[in-house]
Amino acid sequence: MRAEHQQYIDEIRQSITLLRRHLDWDNALARLDDLNRDAEDPAFWDDPEKAQALMRERQQLQDGIDAIERLERELEDSIGMIELADEEGDEGVLAEAAQGLKTLHAEALKRQVGTLLSGEADKNDCYLEVHAGAGGTESQDWAEMLLRMYTRWAGAHGYKVEEIGYNAGEEAGIRSATLQMTGPNAYGWLKTESGVHRLVRISPYDSSARRHTSFASVWVYPVVDDTIDIDVNESDVRVDTYRSSGAGGQHVNTTDSAVRLTHIPTGIVVACQNERSQHKNRATAWAMLRSRLYELELQKREEKAMAEAASKTDIGWGHQIRSYVLQPYQLVKDMRTGVESTNPQAVLDGDLDEFMEASLAQRVEGAADEPAEETA
Repeated sequence: MRAEHQQYIDEIRQSITLLRRHLDWDNALARLDDLNRDAEDPAFWDDPEKAQALMRERQQLQDGIDAIERLERELEDSIGMIELADEEGDEGVLAEAAQGLKTLHAEALKRQVGTLLSGEADKNDCYLEVHAGAGGTESQDWAEMLLRMYTRWAGAHGYKVEEIGYNAGEEAGIRSATLQMTGPNAYGWLKTESGVHRLVRISPYDSSARRHTSFASVWVYPVVDDTIDIDVNESDVRVDTYRSSGAGGQHVNTTDSAVRLTHIPTGIVVACQNERSQHKNRATAWAMLRSRLYELELQKREEKAMAEAASKTDIGWGHQIRSYVLQPYQLVKDMRTGVESTNPQAVLDGDLDEFMEASLAQRVEGAADEPAEETA
Protein backbone atom coordinates (compact mmCIF):
# COMPACT_ATOMS: atom_id res chain seq x y z
CA MET A 1 0.00 0.00 0.00
CA ARG A 2 1.48 3.33 -1.08
CA ALA A 3 1.97 5.96 1.61
CA GLU A 4 -0.42 8.51 0.11
CA HIS A 5 -3.17 5.88 -0.14
CA GLN A 6 -2.60 4.77 3.43
CA GLN A 7 -2.85 8.35 4.67
CA TYR A 8 -6.25 8.77 3.01
CA ILE A 9 -7.42 5.44 4.44
CA ASP A 10 -6.28 6.32 7.96
CA GLU A 11 -8.00 9.73 7.83
CA ILE A 12 -11.25 8.26 6.47
CA ARG A 13 -11.25 5.67 9.27
CA GLN A 14 -10.66 8.42 11.82
CA SER A 15 -13.59 10.40 10.40
CA ILE A 16 -15.83 7.33 10.55
CA THR A 17 -14.86 6.79 14.19
CA LEU A 18 -15.74 10.40 15.01
CA LEU A 19 -19.04 10.13 13.11
CA ARG A 20 -19.97 6.97 15.03
CA ARG A 21 -19.12 8.66 18.31
CA HIS A 22 -21.14 11.77 17.44
CA LEU A 23 -24.16 9.68 16.50
CA ASP A 24 -23.74 7.53 19.64
CA TRP A 25 -23.83 4.46 17.43
CA ASP A 26 -25.19 1.75 19.74
CA ASN A 27 -27.85 4.01 21.24
CA ALA A 28 -28.79 5.29 17.78
CA LEU A 29 -29.39 1.74 16.54
CA ALA A 30 -31.50 0.93 19.61
CA ARG A 31 -33.48 4.16 19.28
CA LEU A 32 -34.14 3.49 15.58
CA ASP A 33 -35.48 0.03 16.44
CA ASP A 34 -37.82 1.62 19.01
CA LEU A 35 -39.07 4.21 16.53
CA ASN A 36 -39.65 1.57 13.86
CA ARG A 37 -41.75 -0.43 16.29
CA ASP A 38 -43.69 2.69 17.35
CA ALA A 39 -44.43 3.53 13.71
CA GLU A 40 -46.10 0.11 13.26
CA ASP A 41 -48.52 0.79 16.12
CA PRO A 42 -52.06 1.39 14.72
CA ALA A 43 -52.48 4.24 17.22
CA PHE A 44 -49.24 5.95 16.14
CA TRP A 45 -51.03 8.66 14.09
CA ASP A 46 -53.65 9.43 16.71
CA ASP A 47 -51.48 12.41 17.66
CA PRO A 48 -50.32 13.74 14.24
CA GLU A 49 -47.90 16.36 15.59
CA LYS A 50 -46.11 13.89 17.84
CA ALA A 51 -46.06 11.30 15.06
CA GLN A 52 -44.51 13.74 12.59
CA ALA A 53 -41.81 14.70 15.10
CA LEU A 54 -40.99 11.03 15.68
CA MET A 55 -40.92 10.35 11.94
CA ARG A 56 -38.47 13.22 11.45
CA GLU A 57 -36.28 11.81 14.23
CA ARG A 58 -36.43 8.36 12.65
CA GLN A 59 -35.46 9.71 9.24
CA GLN A 60 -32.52 11.66 10.68
CA LEU A 61 -31.24 8.59 12.52
CA GLN A 62 -31.71 6.39 9.45
CA ASP A 63 -29.87 8.89 7.23
CA GLY A 64 -26.97 9.14 9.70
CA ILE A 65 -26.63 5.37 10.06
CA ASP A 66 -26.90 4.79 6.29
CA ALA A 67 -24.23 7.41 5.58
CA ILE A 68 -21.72 5.83 7.97
CA GLU A 69 -22.40 2.30 6.72
CA ARG A 70 -21.95 3.47 3.12
CA LEU A 71 -18.64 5.16 3.96
CA GLU A 72 -17.42 1.97 5.60
CA ARG A 73 -18.56 -0.17 2.66
CA GLU A 74 -17.02 2.08 0.00
CA LEU A 75 -13.77 2.33 1.97
CA GLU A 76 -13.41 -1.46 2.08
CA ASP A 77 -14.22 -1.66 -1.66
CA SER A 78 -11.56 0.96 -2.42
CA ILE A 79 -8.96 -0.80 -0.29
CA GLY A 80 -9.69 -4.10 -2.04
CA MET A 81 -9.41 -2.51 -5.48
CA ILE A 82 -6.11 -0.78 -4.61
CA GLU A 83 -4.59 -3.98 -3.22
CA LEU A 84 -5.65 -5.95 -6.30
CA ALA A 85 -4.33 -3.29 -8.69
CA ASP A 86 -1.03 -3.21 -6.76
CA GLU A 87 -0.64 -6.98 -7.04
CA GLU A 88 -1.36 -7.02 -10.77
CA GLY A 89 0.56 -3.83 -11.52
CA ASP A 90 -2.45 -2.29 -13.26
CA GLU A 91 -1.74 1.45 -13.11
CA GLY A 92 -5.01 2.37 -14.81
CA VAL A 93 -7.16 0.60 -12.23
CA LEU A 94 -4.91 1.90 -9.47
CA ALA A 95 -5.39 5.50 -10.62
CA GLU A 96 -9.16 5.00 -10.76
CA ALA A 97 -9.22 3.48 -7.28
CA ALA A 98 -7.01 6.27 -5.91
CA GLN A 99 -9.37 8.90 -7.32
CA GLY A 100 -12.32 7.13 -5.70
CA LEU A 101 -10.45 7.08 -2.40
CA LYS A 102 -9.75 10.81 -2.71
CA THR A 103 -13.44 11.54 -3.34
CA LEU A 104 -14.44 9.38 -0.39
CA HIS A 105 -11.91 11.21 1.79
CA ALA A 106 -13.43 14.58 0.88
CA GLU A 107 -16.95 13.34 1.69
CA ALA A 108 -15.85 11.87 5.03
CA LEU A 109 -14.22 15.15 6.06
CA LYS A 110 -17.32 17.11 4.99
CA ARG A 111 -19.55 14.85 7.08
CA GLN A 112 -17.14 15.25 9.99
CA VAL A 113 -17.49 19.03 9.76
CA GLY A 114 -21.25 18.48 9.66
CA THR A 115 -21.07 17.05 13.19
CA LEU A 116 -20.34 20.59 14.35
CA LEU A 117 -23.96 21.43 13.54
CA SER A 118 -25.20 20.80 17.04
CA GLY A 119 -26.67 24.20 17.90
CA GLU A 120 -30.21 24.49 19.16
CA ALA A 121 -31.62 25.63 15.79
CA ASP A 122 -28.97 24.29 13.39
CA LYS A 123 -31.32 21.69 11.90
CA ASN A 124 -33.98 24.30 11.10
CA ASP A 125 -34.76 25.91 7.78
CA CYS A 126 -33.77 29.57 7.61
CA TYR A 127 -34.50 33.00 6.21
CA LEU A 128 -31.71 34.84 4.40
CA GLU A 129 -31.89 38.60 3.90
CA VAL A 130 -29.64 40.64 1.61
CA HIS A 131 -29.49 44.45 1.94
CA ALA A 132 -27.60 46.85 -0.31
CA GLY A 133 -25.31 49.31 1.41
CA ALA A 134 -24.81 52.97 0.63
CA GLY A 135 -23.70 53.63 -2.90
CA GLY A 136 -26.80 53.43 -5.05
CA THR A 137 -26.64 51.30 -8.18
CA GLU A 138 -23.19 49.86 -7.39
CA SER A 139 -24.23 48.39 -4.04
CA GLN A 140 -27.64 47.35 -5.33
CA ASP A 141 -26.03 45.39 -8.16
CA TRP A 142 -23.66 43.78 -5.64
CA ALA A 143 -26.60 42.81 -3.42
CA GLU A 144 -28.21 41.05 -6.37
CA MET A 145 -24.95 39.21 -7.09
CA LEU A 146 -24.95 37.95 -3.48
CA LEU A 147 -28.58 36.88 -3.80
CA ARG A 148 -27.65 34.85 -6.88
CA MET A 149 -24.62 33.37 -5.10
CA TYR A 150 -26.70 32.00 -2.23
CA THR A 151 -29.41 30.77 -4.58
CA ARG A 152 -26.78 28.86 -6.57
CA TRP A 153 -25.28 27.43 -3.37
CA ALA A 154 -28.71 26.28 -2.21
CA GLY A 155 -29.47 24.68 -5.56
CA ALA A 156 -26.19 22.75 -5.53
CA HIS A 157 -27.10 21.32 -2.11
CA GLY A 158 -30.65 20.38 -3.01
CA TYR A 159 -32.28 23.09 -0.91
CA LYS A 160 -35.62 24.59 -1.84
CA VAL A 161 -35.53 28.40 -2.22
CA GLU A 162 -38.63 30.55 -1.89
CA GLU A 163 -38.65 34.30 -2.40
CA ILE A 164 -40.37 36.06 0.52
CA GLY A 165 -39.63 39.69 -0.28
CA TYR A 166 -37.99 41.60 -3.14
CA ASN A 167 -37.29 45.34 -3.45
CA ALA A 168 -35.74 46.22 -6.78
CA GLY A 169 -33.05 48.87 -7.18
CA GLU A 170 -33.69 52.15 -8.95
CA GLU A 171 -31.61 51.30 -12.05
CA ALA A 172 -30.30 47.78 -11.46
CA GLY A 173 -29.92 45.19 -8.75
CA ILE A 174 -31.91 45.12 -5.52
CA ARG A 175 -32.26 47.28 -2.45
CA SER A 176 -33.17 44.21 -0.38
CA ALA A 177 -34.54 40.70 -0.70
CA THR A 178 -35.51 37.85 1.60
CA LEU A 179 -35.33 34.14 0.78
CA GLN A 180 -36.49 31.11 2.72
CA MET A 181 -34.05 28.19 2.48
CA THR A 182 -35.57 24.77 3.16
CA GLY A 183 -33.38 21.71 3.64
CA PRO A 184 -31.35 19.70 6.18
CA ASN A 185 -29.32 21.94 8.51
CA ALA A 186 -30.03 25.03 6.42
CA TYR A 187 -29.58 27.43 9.33
CA GLY A 188 -26.57 25.52 10.66
CA TRP A 189 -24.66 25.92 7.40
CA LEU A 190 -25.71 29.45 6.52
CA LYS A 191 -25.63 31.14 9.93
CA THR A 192 -21.95 32.12 9.65
CA GLU A 193 -22.71 34.07 6.45
CA SER A 194 -24.33 36.89 8.45
CA GLY A 195 -22.35 40.09 8.12
CA VAL A 196 -21.13 42.65 5.60
CA HIS A 197 -19.66 41.53 2.28
CA ARG A 198 -17.33 43.85 0.37
CA LEU A 199 -16.78 43.95 -3.40
CA VAL A 200 -13.91 45.65 -5.26
CA ARG A 201 -14.20 45.79 -9.05
CA ILE A 202 -14.10 47.97 -12.15
CA SER A 203 -17.62 49.35 -12.23
CA PRO A 204 -19.75 48.39 -15.25
CA TYR A 205 -21.79 51.54 -14.51
CA ASP A 206 -18.81 53.94 -14.60
CA SER A 207 -18.07 55.32 -18.06
CA SER A 208 -14.53 56.11 -16.87
CA ALA A 209 -13.96 52.44 -15.89
CA ARG A 210 -12.83 53.34 -12.39
CA ARG A 211 -12.47 50.89 -9.55
CA HIS A 212 -15.32 50.93 -7.02
CA THR A 213 -15.82 49.42 -3.57
CA SER A 214 -19.36 48.30 -2.72
CA PHE A 215 -20.94 46.83 0.40
CA ALA A 216 -23.98 44.67 1.05
CA SER A 217 -25.09 42.86 4.18
CA VAL A 218 -26.44 39.37 4.71
CA TRP A 219 -28.52 38.31 7.69
CA VAL A 220 -29.51 34.70 8.38
CA TYR A 221 -31.97 33.56 11.05
CA PRO A 222 -33.77 30.25 11.69
CA VAL A 223 -37.34 29.39 10.81
CA VAL A 224 -39.16 28.74 14.07
CA ASP A 225 -41.03 25.43 14.02
CA ASP A 226 -43.99 24.33 16.12
CA THR A 227 -41.75 22.96 18.87
CA ILE A 228 -40.47 26.46 19.75
CA ASP A 229 -42.80 28.79 21.60
CA ILE A 230 -42.13 32.49 21.06
CA ASP A 231 -44.63 34.90 22.60
CA VAL A 232 -45.02 38.26 20.88
CA ASN A 233 -47.15 41.00 22.37
CA GLU A 234 -49.21 42.34 19.45
CA SER A 235 -49.31 45.79 21.05
CA ASP A 236 -45.52 45.93 20.60
CA VAL A 237 -45.81 45.48 16.83
CA ARG A 238 -46.67 48.13 14.24
CA VAL A 239 -48.31 46.68 11.12
CA ASP A 240 -47.99 48.51 7.78
CA THR A 241 -49.44 47.45 4.43
CA TYR A 242 -48.15 48.76 1.12
CA ARG A 243 -48.02 48.02 -2.57
CA SER A 244 -45.26 45.65 -3.61
CA SER A 245 -42.58 47.05 -5.86
CA GLY A 246 -40.38 45.03 -8.15
CA ALA A 247 -38.73 44.65 -11.51
CA GLY A 248 -41.77 43.18 -13.23
CA GLY A 249 -42.82 39.64 -14.02
CA GLN A 250 -43.32 37.65 -10.84
CA HIS A 251 -42.75 40.78 -8.74
CA VAL A 252 -45.73 42.70 -10.16
CA ASN A 253 -48.38 43.25 -7.51
CA THR A 254 -51.30 45.57 -8.16
CA THR A 255 -52.83 45.57 -4.65
CA ASP A 256 -51.65 46.82 -1.27
CA SER A 257 -51.01 43.24 -0.13
CA ALA A 258 -47.42 43.55 1.11
CA VAL A 259 -47.06 43.54 4.90
CA ARG A 260 -44.30 45.05 7.05
CA LEU A 261 -44.04 44.43 10.79
CA THR A 262 -41.95 46.56 13.15
CA HIS A 263 -41.23 45.19 16.61
CA ILE A 264 -40.98 48.44 18.56
CA PRO A 265 -38.98 47.23 21.62
CA THR A 266 -36.17 45.75 19.50
CA GLY A 267 -36.44 47.75 16.28
CA ILE A 268 -36.63 44.50 14.26
CA VAL A 269 -38.39 44.96 10.91
CA VAL A 270 -39.64 42.15 8.67
CA ALA A 271 -41.67 42.28 5.46
CA CYS A 272 -43.35 39.85 3.09
CA GLN A 273 -44.77 40.52 -0.36
CA ASN A 274 -44.43 37.26 -2.28
CA GLU A 275 -48.15 36.40 -2.10
CA ARG A 276 -51.01 38.36 -3.65
CA SER A 277 -53.05 37.68 -0.54
CA GLN A 278 -52.46 40.14 2.29
CA HIS A 279 -53.61 37.43 4.71
CA LYS A 280 -50.87 35.04 3.57
CA ASN A 281 -48.23 37.77 3.60
CA ARG A 282 -49.28 38.76 7.12
CA ALA A 283 -48.99 35.16 8.34
CA THR A 284 -45.54 34.78 6.80
CA ALA A 285 -44.37 38.11 8.23
CA TRP A 286 -45.47 37.08 11.73
CA ALA A 287 -43.59 33.79 11.33
CA MET A 288 -40.49 35.74 10.27
CA LEU A 289 -40.81 38.09 13.24
CA ARG A 290 -41.05 35.16 15.66
CA SER A 291 -37.95 33.69 14.01
CA ARG A 292 -36.01 36.94 14.37
CA LEU A 293 -36.96 37.21 18.04
CA TYR A 294 -35.91 33.61 18.57
CA GLU A 295 -32.55 34.31 16.97
CA LEU A 296 -32.18 37.31 19.27
CA GLU A 297 -32.74 34.97 22.22
CA LEU A 298 -30.13 32.55 20.85
CA GLN A 299 -27.66 35.43 20.66
CA LYS A 300 -28.13 36.16 24.33
CA ARG A 301 -27.48 32.53 25.25
CA GLU A 302 -24.39 31.98 23.13
CA GLU A 303 -20.95 33.20 24.09
CA LYS A 304 -20.10 33.71 20.45
CA ALA A 305 -23.13 35.85 19.65
CA MET A 306 -23.59 37.06 16.12
CA ALA A 307 -23.44 40.73 15.21
CA GLU A 308 -26.52 42.90 15.37
CA ALA A 309 -29.16 42.32 12.71
CA ALA A 310 -28.25 43.45 9.19
CA SER A 311 -30.90 46.15 9.25
CA LYS A 312 -29.19 47.68 12.29
CA THR A 313 -25.58 47.26 11.19
CA ASP A 314 -23.51 49.91 9.45
CA ILE A 315 -22.94 48.49 5.99
CA GLY A 316 -19.43 49.73 5.36
CA TRP A 317 -15.81 49.64 6.43
CA GLY A 318 -14.94 47.86 9.67
CA HIS A 319 -17.87 45.45 9.68
CA GLN A 320 -17.09 43.21 6.71
CA ILE A 321 -16.69 39.45 7.12
CA ARG A 322 -15.55 38.73 3.59
CA SER A 323 -13.85 40.64 0.79
CA TYR A 324 -14.37 39.85 -2.92
CA VAL A 325 -11.71 41.50 -5.08
CA LEU A 326 -12.12 41.31 -8.87
CA GLN A 327 -9.72 44.14 -9.71
CA PRO A 328 -6.74 44.70 -9.73
CA TYR A 329 -6.30 41.02 -8.79
CA GLN A 330 -8.59 38.04 -8.19
CA LEU A 331 -9.14 37.09 -4.56
CA VAL A 332 -11.92 36.24 -2.12
CA LYS A 333 -10.81 36.35 1.51
CA ASP A 334 -12.73 35.67 4.70
CA MET A 335 -11.66 38.23 7.27
CA ARG A 336 -12.47 35.95 10.24
CA THR A 337 -10.76 32.70 9.25
CA GLY A 338 -8.22 33.81 6.64
CA VAL A 339 -9.58 31.29 4.11
CA GLU A 340 -8.89 32.48 0.56
CA SER A 341 -9.87 31.63 -3.00
CA THR A 342 -8.23 32.93 -6.17
CA ASN A 343 -11.29 31.95 -8.19
CA PRO A 344 -13.92 34.61 -7.36
CA GLN A 345 -16.19 33.51 -10.19
CA ALA A 346 -16.54 30.03 -8.69
CA VAL A 347 -17.35 31.57 -5.29
CA LEU A 348 -19.93 33.90 -6.83
CA ASP A 349 -21.41 30.83 -8.54
CA GLY A 350 -22.04 29.32 -5.10
CA ASP A 351 -18.79 27.53 -4.21
CA LEU A 352 -18.95 28.53 -0.53
CA ASP A 353 -18.45 25.27 1.35
CA GLU A 354 -14.81 25.87 2.29
CA PHE A 355 -15.66 29.29 3.77
CA MET A 356 -18.67 27.96 5.66
CA GLU A 357 -16.81 24.97 7.06
CA ALA A 358 -13.93 27.09 8.34
CA SER A 359 -16.25 29.67 9.93
CA LEU A 360 -18.37 26.95 11.49
CA ALA A 361 -15.34 25.18 12.94
CA GLN A 362 -14.02 28.46 14.34
CA ARG A 363 -17.38 29.32 15.87
CA VAL A 364 -17.95 25.91 17.46
CA GLU A 365 -14.43 25.56 18.76
CA GLY A 366 -14.63 29.03 20.29
CA ALA A 367 -11.56 30.25 18.45
CA ALA A 368 -10.46 33.63 19.74
CA ASP A 369 -8.26 34.58 16.79
CA GLU A 370 -8.27 38.23 15.74
CA PRO A 371 -9.85 38.94 12.31
CA ALA A 372 -7.53 38.39 9.38
CA GLU A 373 -5.60 41.44 8.25
CA GLU A 374 -7.15 43.43 5.41
CA THR A 375 -5.37 42.81 2.13
CA ALA A 376 -7.25 44.95 -0.34
